[in-house]
Amino acid sequence: MLFFDSVGVALPVATALSAAGQPHPFQHAAIATLIWLLTGVVGKRYASWNLGGGRAGPVFRDWLAMLGILAVLRTVSGLDSAPAAACAALVPSLVVTVVCRKLIHRDLMATRRDAQALRHVLVIGEAAAVDEVVEQLAQRTDHEYVVVGACAVGEGDVRSGVPVYVRLAAERPVVLEEDASAVIEAADSLGVDLVFVSPGGHMSGERLRRLSWALHDHGCPLAVLPGIFDVARHRLRLASAAGLTMLHVAPPARRGLPTVLKSVIDRLGALLLIVCMAPVLTLLAVAVRVGSPGPVFYRQIRVGKRNTHFPMWKFRTMVVDADRLKSDLESVNENDGHMFKMRNDPRVTSVGRFLRRYSLDELPQLLNVLLGDMSLVGPRPPLPEEVAHYDAVEMRRLSVKPGLTGLWQVSGRSDLTWHETVSLDLRYVDNWSLSWDMDVMTRTVRAVLSGRGAY
Repeated sequence: MLFFDSVGVALPVATALSAAGQPHPFQHAAIATLIWLLTGVVGKRYASWNLGGGRAGPVFRDWLAMLGILAVLRTVSGLDSAPAAACAALVPSLVVTVVCRKLIHRDLMATRRDAQALRHVLVIGEAAAVDEVVEQLAQRTDHEYVVVGACAVGEGDVRSGVPVYVRLAAERPVVLEEDASAVIEAADSLGVDLVFVSPGGHMSGERLRRLSWALHDHGCPLAVLPGIFDVARHRLRLASAAGLTMLHVAPPARRGLPTVLKSVIDRLGALLLIVCMAPVLTLLAVAVRVGSPGPVFYRQIRVGKRNTHFPMWKFRTMVVDADRLKSDLESVNENDGHMFKMRNDPRVTSVGRFLRRYSLDELPQLLNVLLGDMSLVGPRPPLPEEVAHYDAVEMRRLSVKPGLTGLWQVSGRSDLTWHETVSLDLRYVDNWSLSWDMDVMTRTVRAVLSGRGAY
């Protein structure tokens, strides 16, 4: 990664400055390369835990920081180079780094799906906590951890199937080193790379502190699980006071500059897409009209932010009386939640199947985005009859505007279970950021072209 980052800056900068007749092009290229690498080091871009990250947002922020530093150096040193040419010469550094990280991320995800490049983990905690950790890790393959054993605290039954190597006493032992010797023996026997501790009423305070001392003295890394789920790293901040370690969790972004920028990006982006795609939209409208009798557009009431209703527009993909026929098909609903999904829905027209496969029927929702009812990225817009069955957790999906695309779109679409759909939507609702929106929109193109999960 260091090599590609260095070449991505040094070669274009030296070439551009030489072509422009600037003095000392190679020295300036070396300085730019050094600043780029130092920016990456400060941003922990080369840390082992960060090399597998595929998001472009952090890299773009580092690139802007590099531009700022180089601009200051240029002013201080009194250089007379053309700013536009210098900036253009630095663009390849951003492109090379993003592409390399995407390739590394793709290869790493494929390797992990094949059960390789994983870290073996020993979990310490009460039986219910062990089961919860194992279940959460088993739901996804985009991480490096696999649980190979547990040290259960107390006598509860571990139902997740992970082998319990040893049981620690529920009550705090008189000699705290008893915990350490049992855990270290388990870690050595299982050959683990890391120990997870899920604190609880029986494993906290001084007992956990002594255990961490022993594990670290033995050369075994330790991670303490705070017991919170689906909270993005950018919302977390560590602090300490009077010897206490505190984990601050920032509230989800609901107001302020980020939400204003999101609204501006939504509307400008929707307007630009409508203008640029006008010929495509016209051709699709003609195809729908010719393909089957009925109107081109389908208007349906959906539920938006704070439970407000709005008319959502789509290209019609079904026969005209599809809503009336839905009640006759409820018995063959293939979704396990509040949505109705059917892989071979007889109501869908031949043109509609093509539109649905590539999500082209959703394009008229750009008008909803332009009007402010929807966002480019957000949760799936539900129907009023679906919302009528929501519980308190599911209602949280309505805390933000629904999206033209979202995590559901890039993670399987109709192949997702209801639980998976809700989990993805809640993860977005609580942790959204502008860089994450950009990443989702980029991934949407690939998901749409593949057609996976669309019916």
